[in-house]
Amino acid sequence: TPVFPTLTAIVAAVLGLLAALLVVRVIVNRVRLGVNAGDGGHPSLAQAIRAHSNLAEHVPLALLLLAFAEASGTARWAIMALGAALLVARIASAWGLSHSLGPSLPRQAGAGLTVLVTVIASLLILYRAATML
Repeated sequence: TPVFPTLTAIVAAVLGLLAALLVVRVIVNRVRLGVNAGDGGHPSLAQAIRAHSNLAEHVPLALLLLAFAEASGTARWAIMALGAALLVARIASAWGLSHSLGPSLPRQAGAGLTVLVTVIASLLILYRAATML
């Protein structure tokens, strides 16, 4: 019987709302500044673009791994913890990138936490697969 990864779906839905918010920020900046492509040399637009792009670059793999971990039978508490960590990580990263393109604690913490979620979910999948063989 297929298992629907409900917890991961909830995390994905919240991250989908964050992605929508970030893309709206890009659109508003583009319209306000009259820039159709690129950032036009405007730091505020560059930050908005980067915040959205960073989410789009990192979230798909993390969610896919989280869904596989959940579908493979990983404990619900572990999926909830990883999902919460991913949400915190991506919000911190988006906030950090929205305020500065340079190094910042929220940006660095978000990146590090996202990598940690990706690694842990990967290891959980490998562990579950090894115990099923």
